[in-house]
Amino acid sequence: MSNQASQSSQQQVIQMHPNDQVLVALTNLQKGTIINFNHDQLVLQEDVKAKHKIYCCDLAKGDLVKMYGVIIGRVEQDVLKGGLMTTDNLKHAAEPYAYRAANYQWEPPDISRFANRHFLGYHRTDGKVGTANYWLFIPTVFCENRNLDVIKEALHNQLGYTVSDKYLRYTKQLLDAYQKGEDLNNSTFSLEPNQSNQRVFNNIDGIKFLNHQGGCGGTRQDANTLSALLAAYANHPNVGGITVLSLGCQHLQVDLLLNDIKQQNPLFNKPLIVFEQQASLSEEQLVADAIKQTFQGLIQLNQLVREPAPLSALTIGVKCGGSDGFSGVSANPAVGYASDLLVALGGKVLLAEFPELCGVEQNLIDRCVNETIANKFIHLMQTYDALAHQVGSGFYMNPSPGNIKDGLITDAMKSAGAAKKGGTAPVVDVLDYTELANNPGLSLVCTPGNDVEATTGKAAAGATLILFTTGLGTPTGNPVCPVIKVATNSILANKMQDIIDIDCGPIISGEQTIQEMGEAILEYCIEAASGRIIPKAVQLNQDDFIPWKRGVSL
Repeated sequence: MSNQASQSSQQQVIQMHPNDQVLVALTNLQKGTIINFNHDQLVLQEDVKAKHKIYCCDLAKGDLVKMYGVIIGRVEQDVLKGGLMTTDNLKHAAEPYAYRAANYQWEPPDISRFANRHFLGYHRTDGKVGTANYWLFIPTVFCENRNLDVIKEALHNQLGYTVSDKYLRYTKQLLDAYQKGEDLNNSTFSLEPNQSNQRVFNNIDGIKFLNHQGGCGGTRQDANTLSALLAAYANHPNVGGITVLSLGCQHLQVDLLLNDIKQQNPLFNKPLIVFEQQASLSEEQLVADAIKQTFQGLIQLNQLVREPAPLSALTIGVKCGGSDGFSGVSANPAVGYASDLLVALGGKVLLAEFPELCGVEQNLIDRCVNETIANKFIHLMQTYDALAHQVGSGFYMNPSPGNIKDGLITDAMKSAGAAKKGGTAPVVDVLDYTELANNPGLSLVCTPGNDVEATTGKAAAGATLILFTTGLGTPTGNPVCPVIKVATNSILANKMQDIIDIDCGPIISGEQTIQEMGEAILEYCIEAASGRIIPKAVQLNQDDFIPWKRGVSL
């Protein structure tokens, strides 16, 4: 399954690293089952569900436990070989970390399959290449959210971007049946989409809206951070034109946003239209003018077509959410191999979610290309964790009830598996929130682990695609960056086919290797970047956007 993982011949369990004291159950196992593993035998002390962990040696209270080759916890009581790992017998523990001269040597994967390949993207005048072509509506303050909703309904319905028409017709069928006195439970209603709802502008992939709750009422620092975030979205390679709606009196003034846009990109020359409600004759006139001038901009933007671009022009963010006990076994390592392929091809990969790098800091520090970058990572990690401790929390409290139920017992265990998404390449840069990735290679981006806050931050850093692994299922998407859902197991992939794009279950069953699946994932990315495949989150208009206010969010 990987260069280091060892699997039993019966496909019952896997050891992720030779130094680990735990095995992962690949299937449901009954108490008393005898496991033959690495010339040893162990007898299960109790029933073990798939994804959960089994101790493969006797341990005494206070002993440190390793998985993925790193410390992931400390046992709270004596445990026996063949015993089940639980939240009662294991608590979070992680290795200390510090900068050291590691002289990290990387062996890039074989990229011959992808040599001289390209994708069809939208070329911007600043040299960047988008995987999509969106028109973006930006409110400088939450007061404009309603106006954005009105405009969205009008434009989406008339220009063919709505996905709600089937639900409108479904509700109409329910209403008709109710008015006729029919039994709703015994009637048949259709959820087929309206096939006549065709797009007017074939070269525009969507009209997107960044509704948010900021811009005023908070601190000026909040407004400044939000401005930098919105400016990054305006500069995003997948955005071709922007409409800005402002109230007028808010903290986040239009001039601040425009200055941030230019500061981030002095070459910015995309169509940009600004409307200020307090300077308008009426709300009706504001909305009508915004619709008309945006429509004229769409006509102009629709002239841009996809053209070939090298794979080095891709920037892929890697993310996990709704993680399970297989995340670090199948999907994350496979995405990590795809990440290594892209880095070897000259592209960019963004690994974020700092609360989910807890316990693997030393490995990442050792991979940093210089001491300055390593120290920036250390500073951001320690500052972030200290803020969490100030309010009685900490990175160790990151795993959710769903994570724990599905076998992720401690944050260090979750983090060690989550970090696999970034592959093994050197870390070329560390980016604070809203900083842009400019260097080819693997960069670390400071964001929360929260799904939407993390994807929001990755897009701001320049991700033009996001690979999102999940073991439990999540519909999370992003307004400007297509999000590709990668399932850790086939049960999920089959159950939630409407949101899952790629199934990594064949790794668990032994039908495919991590390397084979990683190559298939990169192939999917090429198709998605070219517009030949539309990820499920994009089809569903799953446009989640939550700015991080730099408070405590895990």
